[in-house]
Amino acid sequence: MPRAVITGTGLYVPPHVITNAELVVSFNAYVERFNTEHAAAIEAGTVAALAPSSEAFIEKASGIQRRYVMEKSGVLDPARMRPKLTERPDDQLSLMAEIAVDAARQALAAAGRQAADVDAVICAASNMQRAYPAMAIEIQQALGAGGYGFDMNVACSSATFAIEQAVNAVRSGASRCVLVVNPEITSGHLEWKDRDCHFIFGDVCTAVLVEADETAVAAERWEVLGTRLATQFSNNIRNNAGFLNRSEDSDPEARDKTFRQEGRKVFKEVVPIASAHIEAHLQAQGLTPAQVRRYWLHQANLGMNQLIIKKLVGQEVGPDLAPLILDEFANTASAGSIIAFHRHRDGVQSGDLGVICSFGAGYSVGSVIVRKQ
Repeated sequence: MPRAVITGTGLYVPPHVITNAELVVSFNAYVERFNTEHAAAIEAGTVAALAPSSEAFIEKASGIQRRYVMEKSGVLDPARMRPKLTERPDDQLSLMAEIAVDAARQALAAAGRQAADVDAVICAASNMQRAYPAMAIEIQQALGAGGYGFDMNVACSSATFAIEQAVNAVRSGASRCVLVVNPEITSGHLEWKDRDCHFIFGDVCTAVLVEADETAVAAERWEVLGTRLATQFSNNIRNNAGFLNRSEDSDPEARDKTFRQEGRKVFKEVVPIASAHIEAHLQAQGLTPAQVRRYWLHQANLGMNQLIIKKLVGQEVGPDLAPLILDEFANTASAGSIIAFHRHRDGVQSGDLGVICSFGAGYSVGSVIVRKQ
């Protein structure tokens, strides 16, 4: 059975940054407007007044300091509170495909490959720009790749779930070179008017190339020793935006159907799920958490990541063992653990072990154990 190796990664970073300070000014202006317009109803007790946000609140709740976005003027407009994007005609490359192609070309260059070497493309993200044609097929076409392409969505675990599909395709001999892309335009599905989540997400795109070791040409290779996926149903993270919305005649005054979560419940429940998952996966490979040189975890919450690692190794750890990109990028859904891997693998020596792990809505959790060759 061919050995599967990761040979290249890529990262597209959007052109605009929104700091916590900018976000708070915009959000609080919206709150002031809302409370003024609904003053009578608030006084009567039929409408709840909105509470303002603050930089201190955001950093304490998440560890996030800034985020990248595709467009910021619409997000920071208190009368709009969502990105202001331009609709593209069908004969023009879509926005998600555009950023995926950028990240993919970086991954290919790192691996010493051409797009023609790719025989499968998996587009894995928390939301797709459209239902069909598959984003992966558009990306395949734009790159000039061969084989086939398909989309998949397991929310914030999409990247690790897709890596397992890529690894399985290589090990089975069905594919020799699989491209996984994770275009996350999370600014489009975040409810920027909700104090509990208005600061969480940022936009980005990552790419990972998985190949058969025997035919890879890259100098840097990460052998995939094993992958493990698990899901259990939870309503604590949910997004109800979909094609049936227009047929449901929903209350036009209701909160939009995009991202929402019960943050405290998620924290309490996901930490033990993720730590137990990683430990069991390592044990199945005859390994212990202490043998792992680096953990590249999903980047949703600073406290969550710190507690997961503490449960695994039994002590407080620093960024060398479990690097963070959350402060700069915010939560980038499926791309977070891949950004961490892309940005922070210096210092890992040949033979060292690493774990890429993501977790999120579902609940879902996916882990990839790698060894640097």
